[in-house]
Amino acid sequence: MNLMWFRNDLRIEDNLALCRAMEGGRCKAVYIDSTQQWRMHDESAVKRAFINRHLQTLSDQLAVLGVRLEVIEGSSFNAEVDIILQYYRQHNIETIFANSEPEINEIRRDNLLLSHGVNVQFIETDVAITKGSVVAGHGGMFKVFTPFKIAWVKLAKQSSFVPYQAPTSLGAIEPLPLPEKTVSERISTMLDAWPLVSQVREKGLDKFFDYQHDNYHQQRDFPALNATSKLSPYLVIGAISVKEIINYLLYRNPFIFEDIKSPQFAWLNELIWRDFYRHLQFHFPQLAMGKCFQQRYENMTWRNDEHQFTAWCEGRTGYPIVDAAMKQLLSTGWMHNRLRMIVASFLTKHLLIDWRWGEQFFMQHLIDGDLSANNGGWQWAASTGCDAQPYFRIFNPIRQSERFDPNGDFIRIYLPELINVPDKQIHFPHDYLKKNDLSATYYPPIVEHKAAREKALSFYKKYA
Repeated sequence: MNLMWFRNDLRIEDNLALCRAMEGGRCKAVYIDSTQQWRMHDESAVKRAFINRHLQTLSDQLAVLGVRLEVIEGSSFNAEVDIILQYYRQHNIETIFANSEPEINEIRRDNLLLSHGVNVQFIETDVAITKGSVVAGHGGMFKVFTPFKIAWVKLAKQSSFVPYQAPTSLGAIEPLPLPEKTVSERISTMLDAWPLVSQVREKGLDKFFDYQHDNYHQQRDFPALNATSKLSPYLVIGAISVKEIINYLLYRNPFIFEDIKSPQFAWLNELIWRDFYRHLQFHFPQLAMGKCFQQRYENMTWRNDEHQFTAWCEGRTGYPIVDAAMKQLLSTGWMHNRLRMIVASFLTKHLLIDWRWGEQFFMQHLIDGDLSANNGGWQWAASTGCDAQPYFRIFNPIRQSERFDPNGDFIRIYLPELINVPDKQIHFPHDYLKKNDLSATYYPPIVEHKAAREKALSFYKKYA
């Protein structure tokens, strides 16, 4: 009897650990719901609800394969080890199979399990190219993305992305009932926008490649457009694998690796960024501990004004593109990538608030919260990370709004109080609102852009 321990790999397709667990015949499966641990990791309520929906799907799929999924309540990672050890001994398990997780606490948990002498096999499936294999000439991790990408593509050309098929059924059985999880009406409404991964496989991928992929490079930065794949929540929980997605991309575009400057490469570029941040975490585990990648920025004396932070969190900064973006996050559990860069730059450069505050807030609200990508993105914006934007590059939120939401279409979705403001004034409407006695309808700006920029340059220069 083998045991399959599911973690961030809630799928039966392209799941090598599951395939190997079922090779010997009889197999059990568990998932440990460690609510206390997830709360410590700032996982959002919408992400947990999204996981629970996919656990039900996974349970039904496993039952068709002849495997029952047991969801066991846990607390901490150490408690997870105790649960697995008890299960291992109680059921005379021969081998435990699991897909590895890259975060430092998860690695420590797995090492603790190994220290008990049980037979465990961990398999890496969270990246497209094996961590530690994409290295510079000196054998270390690349510090700049573009050389990493070139080396990544070279290895990708030699790799197979054909996903593993779902294992052969041992004979269908009845699934176990899963623990009831109640969600608020607000969370349930958020989830309505995210179909189960089975629907994404059936229709979503084809739809994206038929109508959006070829124009992705031109449209991906415009939040009012439905121009992105929105696969990130499914990748984060492992409902679909990155290898399966790349294989589908190769099916649609067999020569995608041949020209990294082609417009069609732009979407794959984002998947390589995902690998880049996970490889960084592998080489520099301190990134999972709240440390700056560039150590000279570690002791910055951030202003950390709590009132301004609250205004940023609630979308009350007086800068419409920032406020609309934060409203999108709060109401949907997701934020467009261009907007993530804008609001992160605003928090760290305009308000001089520690990037860790923003990183935590994002994790607490995102349906696709992912430690490595979230950390990488925030440190990029704060200029403290690997291959980050230079400290003197400070997004002007008004210019960003004019460029990427030129008619204010996105702003009007989330800031209905500005719906009648003319297009040219909507990006910074305060003069228009004052002139028309409408100032009370929208928040005043909490900082003035030019002054905030000068203050940020002076602040960062002390550490650069």
